[in-house]
Amino acid sequence: MRDFDSVELGIMWDRLVSIVDEIVSALVRSAFSTNTKYAGDLSCVLFDAQGNSLSQGTFSQPSFTGTAPPTLRHMLARFPPETLVPGDVLITNDPWMGTGHLFDVNVMRPVFRGERLVGYTISVTHLPDIGGLGFGTGASDVYQEGIQIPINKLYRAGELNEELLEMVLANVRLRDMVSGDIMANVTCNEVGGRALLEFMDEYGLDDLAPLATAIIRQTEQTMRAAIAEIPDGVYRNEIEAEAIEGNVTLAVTVTVAGSDITLDYAGTGPAVPYGINVPLCYTRAYTNYAVKTLTIPEVPNNEGAGNPITLRAPENSILNAQPPFPTGGRHVIGHFVAPLVFGALADVLPERVPAESGMMTQVNYFGTRPDGEAFSSILFSAGGYGALEGMDGWATVSAPGNMINVPVEVWESEIGVTYLHKRLHPDSGGAGEYRGGTGQDMLIRNDTGNPLTLSCFAGRTEVAPKGHLGGHPGGRRELQVNGEIVHPKGRYVLAPGDVMRTLEAGGGGVGDPRKRTADALRRDIAEGFLTPEAARTLHGRDEG
Repeated sequence: MRDFDSVELGIMWDRLVSIVDEIVSALVRSAFSTNTKYAGDLSCVLFDAQGNSLSQGTFSQPSFTGTAPPTLRHMLARFPPETLVPGDVLITNDPWMGTGHLFDVNVMRPVFRGERLVGYTISVTHLPDIGGLGFGTGASDVYQEGIQIPINKLYRAGELNEELLEMVLANVRLRDMVSGDIMANVTCNEVGGRALLEFMDEYGLDDLAPLATAIIRQTEQTMRAAIAEIPDGVYRNEIEAEAIEGNVTLAVTVTVAGSDITLDYAGTGPAVPYGINVPLCYTRAYTNYAVKTLTIPEVPNNEGAGNPITLRAPENSILNAQPPFPTGGRHVIGHFVAPLVFGALADVLPERVPAESGMMTQVNYFGTRPDGEAFSSILFSAGGYGALEGMDGWATVSAPGNMINVPVEVWESEIGVTYLHKRLHPDSGGAGEYRGGTGQDMLIRNDTGNPLTLSCFAGRTEVAPKGHLGGHPGGRRELQVNGEIVHPKGRYVLAPGDVMRTLEAGGGGVGDPRKRTADALRRDIAEGFLTPEAARTLHGRDEG
């Protein structure tokens, strides 16, 4: 087996990351929906011939990056490698084999060097529609949520499976947008396959296995060394998350033993008859994300990072829902996995664990533009990021997903709504020696001339983001329609001229608020993060 020195390995490893970045670029440039073009609701991943993940796009969603490896394993169980040929493209949106809900399409292309299979590429995007009741939390089972695409060949030896595509398009409201986004996934994987073969030609590699082994081994060794630095022990945490009718308990027990870490979600509440249940694949993705964030955040992600992590969750708990439980809004509960794990390790890793974040609001806008064209687009709006020891939280930063706040100009021109304001939400960041990140305040008017249907996905309206090491909690979120507070997971219709307002939650603070410096408080006030009144109330000083 070929040996690589550290410099050579680093260069080639970076090149693999750049290949996946090229896949992401091709996907974004060719997509139809705002979700993919502007919001970054996507991931792209490169695998070796054995199905081990090697690199992801620098910009990729943690959830999709974490679900892609098991998705590939399911695909190869359905279509073993020996049955694949050049030009094949596989597709699925199965929630339990994919990303946790039907709206995400997973597209895989095997990469052949001549007749030899040398790797795979996968792209994942959120489609603008998948039929059924439409994107929302109101379904009572998965069958109401839309069409399910079992693992199948979208292309066979380069020939489009027209019957499969037509069946999908016959069940969605936005044929052109859905078709365009699916084909954008096909295109970007073709680009990735060509780039991988060019890379292999340049370095004279007939097989990726030696390079893959070196990358995965080094990553796993680094991860295990970082886990071994955590004192052996059993660490527990429970938090409350807003469900539909009341709150649900999420619980975790983290066991660290040498270089292995096990996370058991026993004690978590049961699945519910609403579309907020989380399949285990999604729970696993954010479990791995949380552990990697606390251990080796600087190392590019691949299969080796997850090898030391073992996960368990009770079957048909809300973090391991089984079919046919609905899962359309699985992210509004699944996003709590990261702060749940962080909280379990807060006492033993106090300098690494952030205060809880305000997370984000997703509102799916469905309707007709002023020009008469139908659309479905998600508005992502971020709360504040939790503070860290020695560092203020960032304002309006999505967490734990890294969705992009779509520019006002894009949203107004693409949809036909008007932003009456978009500004910081002062005093929403938790007080502390290090202040939690500030949320935002957005007011949007329906100027399409047509009714707009809104489906809301949000938390932190009842349970505020916790502070850390004596820091105060962040402010809670509030959603309003025409000035009336509404349920954060409800569906509403905006008549022409009606308005939707989102007051985003702030991140928790870190440390005693009385230790925040006068200069920092003056800067907070000047930059709009804090009002003089809050400076007096929370910090006991008048710096206004």
